[in-house]
Amino acid sequence: MFHLIFVLLVQSVAAAELKQLIAEALDRNPEILASQKRYEAARQRPAQERSLPEPMLGLGYNSSGNPLPGAGIGREPTSNIGVMLTQELPQPGKLRTRALIASKEADAMYQDYVAVRHSVVQRVKTAHHKLHHTYTSYDILHRYRDLLAQMLKVTEARYAAGRTAQQDVLRAQTQISLMETRLMQLLRERRSVEAALNSLLARPHGTPVGAPNFVDFDELPFTLDKLLDHLAGHSPMLLREEKMIERAESSVSLARKGFQPDYAITGGYFNMGTMPSMYMFRADIKLPITFSKLRAAVTEQHYALEAYRGSYQSTAQSLRSRIASDYEMADAANKIRKLYKTTIIPQSSLTFESSLASYETGGVDFMTVLSNYMAIVEAELMYHEQTMDLHLAVSRLEEMAALSEVSK
Repeated sequence: MFHLIFVLLVQSVAAAELKQLIAEALDRNPEILASQKRYEAARQRPAQERSLPEPMLGLGYNSSGNPLPGAGIGREPTSNIGVMLTQELPQPGKLRTRALIASKEADAMYQDYVAVRHSVVQRVKTAHHKLHHTYTSYDILHRYRDLLAQMLKVTEARYAAGRTAQQDVLRAQTQISLMETRLMQLLRERRSVEAALNSLLARPHGTPVGAPNFVDFDELPFTLDKLLDHLAGHSPMLLREEKMIERAESSVSLARKGFQPDYAITGGYFNMGTMPSMYMFRADIKLPITFSKLRAAVTEQHYALEAYRGSYQSTAQSLRSRIASDYEMADAANKIRKLYKTTIIPQSSLTFESSLASYETGGVDFMTVLSNYMAIVEAELMYHEQTMDLHLAVSRLEEMAALSEVSK
């Protein structure tokens, strides 16, 4: 009972630690912040697209007798000084369609932003799991290196008594050196992972990270069917493709509106001096008579729409394939590590202990002991490597199916 309470407490602390790392990354990661600003910038475009073009103010004069302003005003009916205001008026519906296109682009940019958040969460989890693996593997190698050092003392004593060959001593010394090399490699890998994690969290280089707490599980936290069902309505990659399809559909509509004329309305006031003032009104119509150009624009947008639909299908198929592949990888890693835990490690441990006892009494040679020793070391390392592979695959699945802890 007390053991179960202790395990639950440790898992709770580990879960809170990982959650804190994820929250810190979501709040401070520069990649996320940059993506957020790109989305916020894109949100400003629809208001610009639905607005009328800026009006144009014109100032001018007509003179008679000489080119100076005001020449002939009040005497000649063609002389005046005036102001004109021109406003372009696109065909009704064009501005709304352009704003809709910009809105869909902003929606797609938002899905890019969400995808970046999922990606950063996945990379934080990956770094967390790899860091835990380096600490666990280091502890295993350090423990067995100390055991090997004890075996070396026994071998040296047997060699001094003439009961074993010198090569057994040399083999033990060589194996200790190899263990030291692997320990140094793990320390180097740990520093690399810590640097990657600090970068994701926007922490200063060299910030201490420490040994992470770890939450394990016996079975996969989801089924393949659940992942595939969750994919369609939640994957930011697919949602982005959907928004781009909707954008392309609006672009087709806008291209078709190109056959409809736009307008420009101009009004003016002209001062005639002592003569009555003159007023002017004019409506200009843009004639869409370049039919080949307009038809090509519509055809272009149709092809773009089909391209986005094809891209959606390709992305969906790719995600399903990758999810199925990673799920099989996670399931295989879980089964393999269970086999190591329940069968291979206990058997290897018993074999090694038995051979070590027999070696001390001269029942077996040193090579047998060393071989059994390496078997138990590799078995424990492989168990934790499969555990890491399992958790890395699960974190990738959570990213692809949008199951990561990403708050909007």
